[in-house]
Amino acid sequence: MSEEYEVSKQNKVRQLRENAVYDKETVHGILDSALLASVGFVQGGQPVVVPMLFGRDGETIYLHGARKARVIRLLEETGTASMSVTHVDALVYARSAFNSSMNYRSVTVFGNVRLVDDWDEKLHALRVISESTMPGRWDELRAPLDNEIKMTGVIALEIESASAKISSGMPSDEEEDYSTPIWAGVLPLKSTFTKLESDDRLIDGVEPSDAVKAMQGKTL
Repeated sequence: MSEEYEVSKQNKVRQLRENAVYDKETVHGILDSALLASVGFVQGGQPVVVPMLFGRDGETIYLHGARKARVIRLLEETGTASMSVTHVDALVYARSAFNSSMNYRSVTVFGNVRLVDDWDEKLHALRVISESTMPGRWDELRAPLDNEIKMTGVIALEIESASAKISSGMPSDEEEDYSTPIWAGVLPLKSTFTKLESDDRLIDGVEPSDAVKAMQGKTL
């Protein structure tokens, strides 16, 4: 199996090509550390983008939504979709507005989609999505009810092509601007989970599991 996604007209990064990355390990790492994806599809000839929970299993991405939600029905009808995730890592303060920017890690994925109707695959997909968002939690919870599974829509997106784009480091100013007496540098941004807050109706003496406590302080 190739260690990189083949570069095509579909996934080729055209702007800032030096920031493009096509190797699967990098693409998968950025995907797996994201909580939400922006999923794009076409409705009546018009583009629509919807935020969705997701989880990755190999080259399959499972997308979660209500069974009767518009996006589930439309993705099933169109048969193809694009999705993206982005992590903003810093604001980049340059000596000019033109060169000011952000440091970021992003991924764009293209592929065919299908509605997951098979009961066992849907349960597997829901576990993948849950474990992607809350690692270790699935096995601690009661089993999903049949009605809950029926009410949940799951779309499988098979990755056909993908690319990552990564920007990091200090600002790249025009050479003549380095003599300008204006502060320049970066302001890092971290997306970090803080401290757990207990439900008001929690049974006395019940403590969070190790898997839940491990999420405190985790940075995406």
